[in-house]
Amino acid sequence: MALARKLAVLIWHLLTKEQDYFWARPALMAAKQRQLALKAGAPGERGVGRRGSAYAYNVKELRNSEKAAAENAERAYELMVRHWRSRGPKRRTDATNEERL
Repeated sequence: MALARKLAVLIWHLLTKEQDYFWARPALMAAKQRQLALKAGAPGERGVGRRGSAYAYNVKELRNSEKAAAENAERAYELMVRHWRSRGPKRRTDATNEERL
């Protein structure tokens, strides 16, 4: 349930701020979108003489640099979460226990 809530919050923020996911790998996203377009019936462009937007995924150096950036971001997130200290519930300061009865 917690994972579903986290995903819902992430998607809500992305949609309301009209932003792309910050840690997305552009070459991988372009390759996946092109594969989906081809499966949906988009015409193939082989032999046209130009490279499509998904070509960058075939460049190993670019693919590896995007992957390394994503791994660094994940390590930084894991480090932040590991050192995260939750605070207890907020204390009420407006009344004592006796006054609430």
